[in-house]
Amino acid sequence: MNKKAEELGLKNTNFVTPHGLDNEEHYTTAYELAVLTDYALQNSKFANIVNTKSTTININGANRNITNTNELLGNLNGVNGVKTGFTGNAMRCLVTSCTREGNQIITVVLGADTKKQRTSDSIKLIEYAFKEYERINLEEIIKKEFENWKQINESRIYINKAQRKNIELELENIENRIIPIKKGTQKDIKVEINCIYEYEAPLEKGKKVGNLVVKNKEEIIETIDIVVKNEIKKKNIISYMIQFFENLPTCLDF
Repeated sequence: MNKKAEELGLKNTNFVTPHGLDNEEHYTTAYELAVLTDYALQNSKFANIVNTKSTTININGANRNITNTNELLGNLNGVNGVKTGFTGNAMRCLVTSCTREGNQIITVVLGADTKKQRTSDSIKLIEYAFKEYERINLEEIIKKEFENWKQINESRIYINKAQRKNIELELENIENRIIPIKKGTQKDIKVEINCIYEYEAPLEKGKKVGNLVVKNKEEIIETIDIVVKNEIKKKNIISYMIQFFENLPTCLDF
């Protein structure tokens, strides 16, 4: 479990007990519980289990009905999991997954005094998130800005001693393709493009020549490298000879 937590980048999580009961060395945070939950829900079997309100199991030949203790499951629009919890130190806890119109959120309530309080706080968080936030297609914005920039600037890049004049540029992978933002704040999303305009051949494919920075006000959302799409070779003697003859004035026989 600790190895998986490390893989997920959970720096404030540590497991020492298999059952989750109180121990000073057994801890996590609300945010890291949300990250762990997001990872776990990618497993279809896990997602199906936590979304099951009740089921019947067979123990030693006898049927027994068991019911999910998640009080929001089946009672609040879109809720599809995930986990209740209680210990003397942690108090009442609830991790909730909720999906509406294709948008999924995960909320985490820890340390509630009562079951009623954790339910109420979870509902407030869920309703606030769906009311105040929306998802935008950041990839579409990035590609549009980059294409507009290329039309103006790609031809301005000079490569000395290159076999061909033109350079083709592309973006590395975009990690945050869809992002949530507070409704009405898309105008705060800005794209900055930085590039060096002079190079010496050769340029290998994939060489970084600049970057594209996406900001929400002053917060950097993503930085993407701008790279050379195709290799640009250095001129050789044959290239110089071809260029020489191409530049000779045309001779006419009379």
